[in-house]
Amino acid sequence: MGSTSANDNGGLGRRKLIQRSAALGLLTVPTVGFLSGCASGDGDKNDEVKQGTKSAKNPLAVNESAPLDFVLFDGGFGQQYAKDAVKIYEKNFPKAKVKFHATQAIQTELQPRFNGGTPPDLIDNSGKEQMDMGALVGQNQLTDLTALLDAASYDDPNKKVRDTLRPGIVEMGQFEGSQVWMLYYAYTVYGVWYSKKLLDSLEVTYPETWDQMLAVCEKAKAKGIAAWTYAGVHPYYIPFTLFPMIAKRGGADVLKAIDNLEPNAWKHPAVKDCFEAYYELKKKGYVLDGTPGLDHIQSQTKWTEGKALFIPNGSWVENEASKTMPKDFDLAVGAPTGIDSSDKMPFGTLWASGGEPFIVPSKAKNKEGGMEQLRIMLSEASSKGFTQSVKSLSAFNGGTDGIDLTPGMKSVVATLEKAGTNVVNPRIGDWYTVLLKEKIGTAGLGEMMAGRLTPAETIKRIQGFADETAKDASIKKFKRQ
Repeated sequence: MGSTSANDNGGLGRRKLIQRSAALGLLTVPTVGFLSGCASGDGDKNDEVKQGTKSAKNPLAVNESAPLDFVLFDGGFGQQYAKDAVKIYEKNFPKAKVKFHATQAIQTELQPRFNGGTPPDLIDNSGKEQMDMGALVGQNQLTDLTALLDAASYDDPNKKVRDTLRPGIVEMGQFEGSQVWMLYYAYTVYGVWYSKKLLDSLEVTYPETWDQMLAVCEKAKAKGIAAWTYAGVHPYYIPFTLFPMIAKRGGADVLKAIDNLEPNAWKHPAVKDCFEAYYELKKKGYVLDGTPGLDHIQSQTKWTEGKALFIPNGSWVENEASKTMPKDFDLAVGAPTGIDSSDKMPFGTLWASGGEPFIVPSKAKNKEGGMEQLRIMLSEASSKGFTQSVKSLSAFNGGTDGIDLTPGMKSVVATLEKAGTNVVNPRIGDWYTVLLKEKIGTAGLGEMMAGRLTPAETIKRIQGFADETAKDASIKKFKRQ
């Protein structure tokens, strides 16, 4: 799951319509019918460029004069890290013409190209218009990236690319079997973000139990500060903290059952406890007024202005909110607060995983070039450049030596160390994008946090959505082992 686009481009009205339709029980089909005709694209295999000569410096046998078409999602991480990597590609292959394009309208711009069999060579498939990964895999639209992973790393010819990656990155690109269909470039920590300066001013510490959370919320309210806000227009941000909280309460197998679309998975007592806890934030007036109508940028701005104490988000927020974040904000991230001492997993349990999924389409003309661009991006130098410029870790396992880490990054590293092995990685958003974003998020949790559904009603609705997906033969299914 990557960061959301910086502008809605008129999508707000559509999302509100979705919410209203859901509230009336009218939402019965996916709101984004991606790739309905994708499999019919008749891209000519002869259009593919011929491979170049394989060598130590060119382990993927890139055609040195073939054009490269690279489309980047223009979101919270910006464009510079990719542009810097493109310059290296152009230096290494001076005869190659690179077409680089950044956009927030990933699906709008690229669906016609997939349908026509002329997709780009490399795509950062992220944002609110992220193309459905399950559909892409199910319709054989992606290239297996095993060749990239088994190629020599950019920095060390004696080490494979796969051996330079953070734990879990390879597995996250797998949907079934050993093939790797996408490679997450960023390494994202999801959690409850806050200003340590503001929290300290309330003379409290970060809460570990829900009773402590409510006490902190009440203290903030007494000072005229809302305890929480979130991206109300994109309520699939709520699971960034709610999913790991559910795992903490009931154990990681609860999320496994949810990912696997098991019957009654959402009816687990841990889900009920956590939904009721979040609903309590709304009912007790601890959520910033107007939050359901705020997008991610607006909610982040209210938060950086000190109008709200906590916000669920990913580690891209330090870069994305930098324009409005005071220099003395002292950004920090906390693992989701639990219910009490009877939780199945310890405090510190969090969701940390890859972000910004990069893909190479199966009908791309220059697959080797697309993979080579990724190989360059996974070098130590490119990784350091990424971390320095966007204040986030990359998939490269390292790249922080010699860098002065920002407060947010220091907190990310400390939070990961605290979590240890207690890191969860829900896959439902990778496998069933529409289910997570439009149904679980918008039509379920968004309605609950706006006060239009009770937790019991929300659980019933979400379980219904999951059951519909499980029974839909047109949707390819995946399963965690």
